[in-house]
Amino acid sequence: MEKKKLSTTFKLLRALGFNYSEEEYGDVSLGRVVWQFFHNIRQKHRQNMMDWAILEPFAPRKLRPRLMRKMGCHVGEGCFIGDHVRIDQGHADMITLEDGVSVASGTRLLCHQRDFKDYFVGSDYNKLGYIVKPIVLKKGCLVGMESFVMPGVTIGEGAIVGAGSLVTKDIPAWTIAAGRPAKVLKEIPRRDSEV
Repeated sequence: MEKKKLSTTFKLLRALGFNYSEEEYGDVSLGRVVWQFFHNIRQKHRQNMMDWAILEPFAPRKLRPRLMRKMGCHVGEGCFIGDHVRIDQGHADMITLEDGVSVASGTRLLCHQRDFKDYFVGSDYNKLGYIVKPIVLKKGCLVGMESFVMPGVTIGEGAIVGAGSLVTKDIPAWTIAAGRPAKVLKEIPRRDSEV
């Protein structure tokens, strides 16, 4: 198998400690890396503002949703965002929270992860590509504290995800799910039905 010759830019980036793969990122320019560097600092500053204690009375329903919008997320009206919620800053535009969504403290919303389908003994982890897919939290759903929502997941309307869950697959509307990985435990009954 013939080795591909690295461009001068990639050699420079590798010398500076960046481990980009040309297969994954294409021909990355130094200018693009510099732009991304400053963009990441700005996004990180916004992320940190979400946890400023002095703003706590306004933060969950006013400040944090507004900052998430500024970071690129699609956030509806009346959303509650707990403290220390972290989003995938590089793919913030792929995160949608519809009206009335609640995301409890410490939750992570991740739109990318390594793709392990071509990972075998002797493979180089750093050369694996990524799975990049959007996350959609439907109207009125709740994601419990310290949960992880992984790429490509849709959490249905009114669904509840228990604290500490790892959500790797879609959660249907009006259900309660929990666990690692999260599984549906119960359907939420209609008010007029007998329990």
